[in-house]
Amino acid sequence: MTPRASTSASSARSKPAARRAAKPASVPDAEATPDIIPRGGKSCEVRVGGRTVTLTNLQKPFWPELGITKADLLRYYVAVSPYLLPHLADRAMVMKRYPNGWNGKFFFMKRTPENAPSWLKTCAIEHASKSVIDFPLVNHLAELLWVVNLGCIDLNPWYARCDDVNRPDYLHFDLDPVPGADFARVRQTALMVRDNLRKLGMTSYAKTTGSSGIHVYVPIVRGPLQKQVWSFAKEFARAMETLDPALVTAEYRISKRPHGRVLVDYNQNAWGRTLASIYSVRPKPGATVSMPVTWDEVENGVELEDFTLQNAPARLARVGDLWKPLTQKRGRFNLGDLL
Repeated sequence: MTPRASTSASSARSKPAARRAAKPASVPDAEATPDIIPRGGKSCEVRVGGRTVTLTNLQKPFWPELGITKADLLRYYVAVSPYLLPHLADRAMVMKRYPNGWNGKFFFMKRTPENAPSWLKTCAIEHASKSVIDFPLVNHLAELLWVVNLGCIDLNPWYARCDDVNRPDYLHFDLDPVPGADFARVRQTALMVRDNLRKLGMTSYAKTTGSSGIHVYVPIVRGPLQKQVWSFAKEFARAMETLDPALVTAEYRISKRPHGRVLVDYNQNAWGRTLASIYSVRPKPGATVSMPVTWDEVENGVELEDFTLQNAPARLARVGDLWKPLTQKRGRFNLGDLL
């Protein structure tokens, strides 16, 4: 496997054939508000950051039982974009598309379609098969809206940046309950993982997945190869299982996982795997959101249902981006010192 990455603008893509009405006024990304998405109408054009995005099927129900439409999903992502975009910048985006809403059929799409806008930049990654796939990049609000308009409810960015896709700048653990384990056991596992990472000198950050568990991330100095990061995560997860086998499992084979345990999933650090990003809405009944939380909140009994599309923007306005350290160069752990 020889990974290769490059960033390029898509220059030979066809433009939409539909006739356009009045050209919308251009709004800088930083000044965009959810009001750029109209409350009525089936489609529209918005112009942000000098890029025009065509948005379609705006009134399609995405959570019909909650009265949430595709337009509402787009408005949510506009609202959280100042906090979200720094976490997506320069990372290839795997598109998981739900064109008919959260409970409809979905499919994965990695390759950027030929009819994508000419301004959309891509990240070319060579896989083990020698196939080179051009993934879209989401660096700006227009690119975010374009991806969400495809029906991407949650966002699944690559774990490393495009200029070196084989050297991650964080390691992470997906704490997922095995049948028979409740969310209280997930919280207990998260605190255990935090404490043992801290013993190694690592500062970790938690977020609810919005699905069933908790993600724990550690920002690291970029240097170790992906396989080395994966190997460390595997060794750490197995150590957690040894410390408390009545609570934790590191067993990746689903049929072999013991009932009532919490999986410390290290394998999401493997090549090409992705996790739902920070602030992603999840395709779940309550339109729950993957939300950063403080360790105090974990200790005090945070629940998955606490954060939804409808209340997440207000929380962000109140507490800001708790995961800002993951976007900064300083404060990262040098994992190479342990390898």
